Amino acid sequence: MRVMNRSDFQHLTTVRLREAKVLLDNGCYEGAYYLAGYAVECALKACISKKTNQYDFPDKDLAFQAYTHNLKDLVKLAGLEQERNNQETLFHEFKLNWSAVKDWSEHCRYMISVSDTLATTLYLAIIDDKNGVLTWLKKYW
Repeated sequence: MRVMNRSDFQHLTTVRLREAKVLLDNGCYEGAYYLAGYAVECALKACISKKTNQYDFPDKDLAFQAYTHNLKDLVKLAGLEQERNNQETLFHEFKLNWSAVKDWSEHCRYMISVSDTLATTLYLAIIDDKNGVLTWLKKYW
């Protein structure tokens, strides 16, 4: 497998959201929830990738820590924790959207039952044009 770059993560963000929407529209809520969360993970990894200069030797600790699925940890690694806090303070709707997204985990792939409400809430929290998590992350990727 080749090394992923910022453009790859941006592309995967779009692909995973598109796949989540197809699953959501077809009542496959477990898969929709899982893939929507992965879209946020990919967007955060695009933000982290942007911080790496093309010919710089990679920081070993940053590289090691970036191999996580924990969204809160990825926000910290991307250097966006204070920006996220500011966004939450300024925009209540963003705060609600982040609340719907922040606890997603790759372990949800084992969830046997995800309600349509939970899957839809996550998806909409990500794609909201004005205060969505992806709208915010695109400023930094």
